[in-house]
Amino acid sequence: MQQHSYFKIYKPYGYLSQFINHQNKRRSKKLLSELGEFPEQTMAVGRLDEKSEGLLLLTTDGKFSHHITSQHIEKEYHVMVDGEITPEGILALEQGVDISVEGKQYRTKTCKAAILEDTSHIVDRFVRDERHGKTSWLTITITEGKFRQVRKMTAKIGLPTLRLVRVRIGNYTLETMQPADIKPISCEM
Repeated sequence: MQQHSYFKIYKPYGYLSQFINHQNKRRSKKLLSELGEFPEQTMAVGRLDEKSEGLLLLTTDGKFSHHITSQHIEKEYHVMVDGEITPEGILALEQGVDISVEGKQYRTKTCKAAILEDTSHIVDRFVRDERHGKTSWLTITITEGKFRQVRKMTAKIGLPTLRLVRVRIGNYTLETMQPADIKPISCEM
């Protein structure tokens, strides 16, 4: 029986969630393979877009990958938005908003959302100067993962995402990891 490998990684801002680049127009993009040595057949479990950062699971086990991506496992994001989040905005996110998915209207499922008061666990990174207006942080926990879903959700309530950090997938968390840190994990299914 094949021995599989499992890792959690703090994907830094500016990296693609892939190991090999097959696109000519993206030749100069940073890839996960630049962060360390991984066994052959290692794949990312789900995706974080290039401008997002935080927890990403890696594995050589297709069954584990399928389980995480298809079983409505909670994914928690800490999100910096342009403007001040209000209780009404939180409620709208929790109840679901209409976003575009593959050119069609899609109503997001109910989720958990709250204002995030303490951001001391988030690695500091310059996003923009304060003179451009107020920002606020919120936490959003979803069980689905449509393309750029969290960014589309905050934009829908008038608060574009400036920074997005995934901090949890199911029982796996970032803990005290720093950008580009890699840790072996055990499989939980």
